Amino acid sequence: MADPREESIRLSEAPAGLDPLVERVQRELLGGPLDLDRRDVSRTVGVSLRTAERFWHALGFPGNEDGEAVFSQLDLTALRGVAALVRRGELDEESALSLTRAFARTADRLSVWQCSVFAESLSPWAQGEVDLGRVAVSDESHDSTRAEPDEDTALAAARKVAELADELEPLLVYAWRRHLAAATARMVADADPSVGEQGLRRCVGFADLVSFTSLVRRLSERELATVVQRFEALCSDVITGHGGRVIKTVGDEVLYVAKVPADGARIALDLVDAIRHDDMLPPVRVGLAYGHVVSRLGDVFGTTVNRAARLTAVAPSGKVLADEGLVARLADAPDLTAVRQRSRTLRGVGVVAPSLLHRTVAVPHGLPDAALPDAALPDAALPDAALPDPALPDPAPHELPDPVRDLEVR
Repeated sequence: MADPREESIRLSEAPAGLDPLVERVQRELLGGPLDLDRRDVSRTVGVSLRTAERFWHALGFPGNEDGEAVFSQLDLTALRGVAALVRRGELDEESALSLTRAFARTADRLSVWQCSVFAESLSPWAQGEVDLGRVAVSDESHDSTRAEPDEDTALAAARKVAELADELEPLLVYAWRRHLAAATARMVADADPSVGEQGLRRCVGFADLVSFTSLVRRLSERELATVVQRFEALCSDVITGHGGRVIKTVGDEVLYVAKVPADGARIALDLVDAIRHDDMLPPVRVGLAYGHVVSRLGDVFGTTVNRAARLTAVAPSGKVLADEGLVARLADAPDLTAVRQRSRTLRGVGVVAPSLLHRTVAVPHGLPDAALPDAALPDAALPDAALPDPALPDPAPHELPDPVRDLEVR
């Protein structure tokens, strides 16, 4: 295989639109060349051009012109399989396209994530060749504090992706089947009429890093990326360790759900404790609510989600603030204590009487004895000054993108 630096120079001098390495990687990943246009695909599979285009858009790719060879035999096989499901009556066309979107959106994030992992592992700083100082890596224009890989690293990562794709594919299928089994079990359990309450009810939690904006100003891109990765990894471990589910992460915030209310509360307290003892991360605050949620497209919506989000915005740093619905279901949890706070009005939610959650036992789940917080027993109720004055508008919820920040009933 050619020297990476020589290959980098050769590619940079190649004519526009020609990238031999990318073409080779695509050929290896897709099992052959891109030598078919959209009419070839629709004619061979026996579907209309419109149906073929809808499938392609559902995969998350833009349209293309006649005669533009952007498809391979792998694309033919995939479309033929989906068309067969529709023809046999297993799925209608809209359901088949919806399933395609589900695969595509998950695969899009997964593939970007995995490419980043490869690039990180092959970067000069990971190999110990440079530190995080502002030094040149490939050329004087590149700064090692930037989050994206330099060209040499990107080339090496692309090669590694192609080399290991066949070995990683069984892991992808295994993970999908494992989660599919868990999802079907949850669906059947939630549909059981003997559970009493109708509708899907969950403990919803938002964990938000405090003062993240000021942290962004102080750190380099690479350091910031490291902080976000550390936060995501820690949250995933704690949440799944208690049987909860990570719904999504948005930079400095994670949204999770738990079926058992006490488990949702323990997740929140463990997150606060673990992050408090992590020198890399700033403190976290958590808002919790329990009630009915609407689950669609792998996400959750509704007033319970709104309430948890608004409570996060007013929770004190390093504390867990829960609504009345959750607190009422913690009476049988001897390791948890709730300290009632004054009622307040939250925008879009109404009047809420929140409580601060604390532990009544000394050992938080998953933390070593040496990492115990200073106050393992319940703190005294915070004074009124600990929460914003109810007469004042709610503080801005910490620079989250609008779709997450302004969660309303959907």
